Amino acid sequence: MAGILFIISAPSGSGKSTLVSQLRTLVEGMEFSISYTTRARRGSEEDGREYHFTTRDEFERMVMKRDFLEWAEVFGNYYGTARSSLRIAKDHGKDLLLDIDVQGAVQVMKKMQEAVSIFIVPPSPEVLERRLRNRSEAENMTSEVVIQKRLAEARNELKQVWDYEYALVNDVLDEAVAEMRAIVLAERGVTDGVKALAASCRTDAASPKLLAALKTFER
Repeated sequence: MAGILFIISAPSGSGKSTLVSQLRTLVEGMEFSISYTTRARRGSEEDGREYHFTTRDEFERMVMKRDFLEWAEVFGNYYGTARSSLRIAKDHGKDLLLDIDVQGAVQVMKKMQEAVSIFIVPPSPEVLERRLRNRSEAENMTSEVVIQKRLAEARNELKQVWDYEYALVNDVLDEAVAEMRAIVLAERGVTDGVKALAASCRTDAASPKLLAALKTFER
């Protein structure tokens, strides 16, 4: 069944990009939505691969034309998903994988209640901070103010986890990838070998692993 919209969100530094990349190698028929952004390119990023890079003026023109399914301003930069992404995926006979932050996800979930939402939870504040610092060093963005701001933002975003249909803890990569794969296949109607694993990741199941990870961010 093509045309399913999968929304994936996580605090910055949760390892979401790695999970998505692994998922796409294991599951066929997934179109990845490339967001528009006004932020500057980093490192070896290319226009049309990681993001569609554009100017603030052009982005705001697209907002006025209602070209976006969702958009938000994050840390001073605009990010948005073009409405055409889902149509193109359907035309190609594929599902659409939407990698967006909590602000954008809330917008999409209100407009498209049939969307399948997945939240990636870091295992602890310590692990998240280490990942953020490693990423910041790789991007030559070692400002302590920025790192602490992102950690604070992560705590706020984690409060939204119960608005999502599924949530998984990214502590062991292979296990997290298996859980994401199970969710996608179960939503496509596959039951053999994946239904129980997908069900264990539902937020209404409130698994002990999920609750324990969330608890560490309340300290």
